Amino acid sequence: MPPWYAPVNFRAMATAIDDATAIRAAEGGVEKSEYVRRIFSEIAPRYDFLNHFLSLNIDRAWRRAAIATLGVGRNPAGRYLDLCAGTLDVSVMLTRTSGFGGSVFAVDFAEPMLKAGKGKIGKLRIEPIAGDALMLPLASGSMAGAIVAFGIRNVADLDGGLREVHRVLMPGGRFVILEFSTPQSPVINAGYQLYFRHVLPIIGGVVSGHRTAYRYLPRSVENFPVREELGRRMTEAGFRNVRWRSLTLGVVAIHSGERAA
Repeated sequence: MPPWYAPVNFRAMATAIDDATAIRAAEGGVEKSEYVRRIFSEIAPRYDFLNHFLSLNIDRAWRRAAIATLGVGRNPAGRYLDLCAGTLDVSVMLTRTSGFGGSVFAVDFAEPMLKAGKGKIGKLRIEPIAGDALMLPLASGSMAGAIVAFGIRNVADLDGGLREVHRVLMPGGRFVILEFSTPQSPVINAGYQLYFRHVLPIIGGVVSGHRTAYRYLPRSVENFPVREELGRRMTEAGFRNVRWRSLTLGVVAIHSGERAA
């Protein structure tokens, strides 16, 4: 065997390439849209289980808090947008909210995610739509409110996505964002980062069978604006009365804003 020869580890090479793609996608850029569509399509069958398992089932309470912030009682018969709707958990919770008599348009550009959640609909007034958050297939001023749970950071152009939601809201319509954040306490943040960067990717990778999807997750959170910065971006997109609050020691945050009446 020649002294310069070394066996090629193709598995390691593939992982390194996937990791590099995940890093570039998390930072934004031209690859993000197609990368996000691909990985969420691939993990759709195990997505719900992993959401509940990796969050210790707290994600259900987070979604309920976000829906409460939406305030559907202001227009209970209206049409609402569930953006980046995934497997329709938020859509189902919203339609089952006490007093709700409207309908939900559930938009996601990873169609396998919508198909994975279709069995939850039954007779609920939910319309799944395969569509892009940057080009919503909805008329301007047609939505009474909008909500996005753990999806806005995956939009390739955050500011463009915020403007597009603003466009489809009717005057006075409220937009609620539920998203991961960064704890402000150094001690809590250290434990959070340990879990998010090292434990979660391993468990997520094993259960989902996807090498990089759950490595992309912490990187996408690291590159996403939080608290005041996200609030500022919402204001620049045209929203008024922008507010935010942290939940679970700052692990997640709920932002809300309204289209001017």
